[in-house]
Amino acid sequence: MTLAHGAGGYETSELIRKLIVEVFKIKRIGDGVGLSELDDAATIPIGNGKSIAITVDSYTVKPHFFPGGDIGKLAATGTINDLAVIGAEPIAFMDSIVVEEGFPLEDLRKIINSYKSVLEEYGIALIGGDLKVMPRDSLDGIIISSTGIGLLNDAPLLDSMVKPGDKIIVTGAIGDHGAAILAAQLGIEEINVKSDCKPILPAIRIAKKIGGIKAAKDPTRGGIAMALNEFSSKSNVDIVVYEDSIPVHEEVRALAEMTGIDVYALASEGQALIVVSSDKAEEVVEELRRNGFSEASIIGEARKPIGSKPRVYLKTMVGGTRLLEAPRGELVPRIC
Repeated sequence: MTLAHGAGGYETSELIRKLIVEVFKIKRIGDGVGLSELDDAATIPIGNGKSIAITVDSYTVKPHFFPGGDIGKLAATGTINDLAVIGAEPIAFMDSIVVEEGFPLEDLRKIINSYKSVLEEYGIALIGGDLKVMPRDSLDGIIISSTGIGLLNDAPLLDSMVKPGDKIIVTGAIGDHGAAILAAQLGIEEINVKSDCKPILPAIRIAKKIGGIKAAKDPTRGGIAMALNEFSSKSNVDIVVYEDSIPVHEEVRALAEMTGIDVYALASEGQALIVVSSDKAEEVVEELRRNGFSEASIIGEARKPIGSKPRVYLKTMVGGTRLLEAPRGELVPRIC
């Protein structure tokens, strides 16, 4: 195993498919969303077209406290977002906290309070969990695993539902979280960037209310490069995005250039990629901008594949075109 296998890019996908998806035979309940889809959440049908949505994720971010948040806020936010992008309304969480012996109790209290604050803001119950302490040096600080349960009153939003002609919307500037963690890890203080860590549930609610929404993703590990490639491969469509339409803060772009990292592979923890039908795209963007997502933009569209397999293409600012491939390797360790 290498760090690349857990980085959320190509190597992660291949490992999960070969080690897990191809091994387990029972992968879904009824006609619900299951393991084979490799989506952000799974569903359990409960009748009348309704489902329970479930997601789980582990958080290992380092540093545990970073500009714009901490591991507690990140765990709560990330769990909400994984339910939101499948179209579910979060109702209850459970968490598992594993702490290293000697971890400061006051830091743990701050982390738990951050987790609590996010849940309370969205009316989500914490209905159970687990806490363990590991011997000193057998764990680096703290790991939080968070399980989210949500309700779906209609069909889930899936990565495989994108059709040619659909528009791709981003709710705001990308890469802030990845840049904030990278700068903190490298000790770069000259670049002032904060994590965008926040729930994207309000954005998904807006798009669902207007209608025409097909799919959504939170571009965390692997950034929009990974998220767009997942849309492309699962829906069998080419996706074309326009560099001059993708919002990126100057500090984030500067850090990416300084470190040689593709800005489109940097994680966001408070933005969504939303796919909507072309006739609803402008209305969705306008409503997002009126409701706090001031940098929301249409960044591209889905098209019929022109080659033997679907691809993601980036139209550059200088008029060229390049492939935007799923990231490989470990770009920024322990980013979430």
